[in-house]
Parts: sequence; C-alpha cells; structure tokens
Amino acid sequence: MAKASPIDLCTLHDGAVLEQIRSAMTQYGVLVFRGQKLSNEEQVAFARRLDGELHAKTSSSVLAKNRFGNEALTDISNVGGDGNILEAQDRRRMNGISNRIWHTDASFENPCGRYSMLYARNIPPVRADTEFADMRAAYEALSDELKETIAPLHVYHSIVYSRHTMGFDFSPEEQAKLPGATHPLVRTIEGSERKALYLASHAARIIEWEVPEGRLLLKDLIEHATQREFLSSHQWELGDLVIWDNRTTMHRARPFDDKKYKRELTRVTTLDLPRKAHIANTVNKAA
Repeated sequence: MAKASPIDLCTLHDGAVLEQIRSAMTQYGVLVFRGQKLSNEEQVAFARRLDGELHAKTSSSVLAKNRFGNEALTDISNVGGDGNILEAQDRRRMNGISNRIWHTDASFENPCGRYSMLYARNIPPVRADTEFADMRAAYEALSDELKETIAPLHVYHSIVYSRHTMGFDFSPEEQAKLPGATHPLVRTIEGSERKALYLASHAARIIEWEVPEGRLLLKDLIEHATQREFLSSHQWELGDLVIWDNRTTMHRARPFDDKKYKRELTRVTTLDLPRKAHIANTVNKAA
C-alpha cells in the first residue's frame, strides 16, 4: 500500500500521469488518494480513463435497483434511497455485511475484476477501516513443493457460495443471474511477472480436486495469506479514493456499529481485459 502524491483525479486526463498510476499499481497493489471531490459521474469517468470497461453484474444489482441509476457504481453503504440507515434485517444490509470477510471483487465473473476504486462520501465518527492482504507476498512465502502442487489448479468462484457461508441466501431467480466463474489458483501479473494467489471467500472449490480436500486447501491458503506480515490497513478520511488490484490483493471491511452510524462509499471496478483494448475502447467512446 502507498499514499499517492496530491492530485485531482476529477480533472486528470494526462495519459502519461495515468500510466504512472498504472505503474504504481503494479508495484504497490493499493494506492490511496486523499482529498478527492468526485461526483458519481466523475468517479465513473475516471475509472474508464484509467482502466476501461466497468463491472456491473454485482450481487447488489440482483437485490434492488441501484439508487444512483448506474449499476457500475456500486453502493457500499448502509443507507437506503430515503437517506436513512437500513433496517437490521434488510437484505441489502445483510448482503453488505459479507464484505467483512476476505474477498476479491468480481472474481465470480468472467472476465473478473482488475482495479477497484472505492470513494468515501460519508464516513462514521468511529474507525471503519479496510484491510488488505498482499497475495503476491503470500505466494512467494510458500514452499517450492506447495507452489508446484497448486500451479495447475483452477478454482470455481461463486458469490452465492460465499454469501451462503454468512447465512445469506439468494433466491433461485437471483442465483441464476450470478452463475460464478472459474479462474487459475495462481496468476502471473503482467508488468511485474510476479505470481499471486487468486482466491478469497468466493472461492468455492478446486476444479481438479475432490470437494473436502480442495476446500481444506483453500482454507489453509487463505489462513496463510492473512497472516499479519502480509496485511496492511487503511483508516478512512472523507474524500479518500482507494484503488486496489484485485488480482494481487484480498480485502475486507472491518466492523463498526452500522445500525447507529451512516457510512456511504461508492465503488467502481474495472474488468480484467487486455489493457490496449481497454484504452482504445475508452478513447473511441470519448470521441
């Protein structure tokens, strides 16, 4: 994790500076930009300029209509359309609480998520940090024997599975909109060529292994990756925009009294498509 130099992302169109941000993301995995003043539209526009096509098939989108009118702008809040704190048993709140377990945004989609950009619009007067695990460092700390064992494996990721483990269940109709996706357990990140573990709470099973054995391995790997030596934490301030690479990190929200204090953040996640195609597509749309 690194704190970026002061810069107004709203007005940032310089291609060289955008490339510097991408390079810093390759190096650090998480960047913190303080003091931003972004409208909903400006947050979405910046995400497109930086990394292209956006993820919109979120779990929130199958539960209720987006209060911002754009499914690519995910509402990471405990507030409803009326501006009031959600009731304790509201399904939107129950779904959101699952963000407190280790996860990777959009790993249940294909293509999966690349960058997530979370913006603090309203924060509580108490700590409500976001914690990150460096999956590159976690992979590099594995034994050579275990690296060889997991190299050819693939994992089925399902948000239906992860929510079920938290006591939240989607209806059959909702589940049909969230079919899940399969990805390699170990990924090589272009730009650095470092390898990273790719797993989290959405990781339901290893395709090549029997269910009990595979789930135990996934559990062990998550426990390994979330040791203190691989973790960093961000304490939110109003106007923060935090960008992280879902291919190289896991993250989780730390708990606070969400039945008492409002917390409103918006997230945009880009899709892990070839970078050149993304940039060309974004330029064409702007034109």
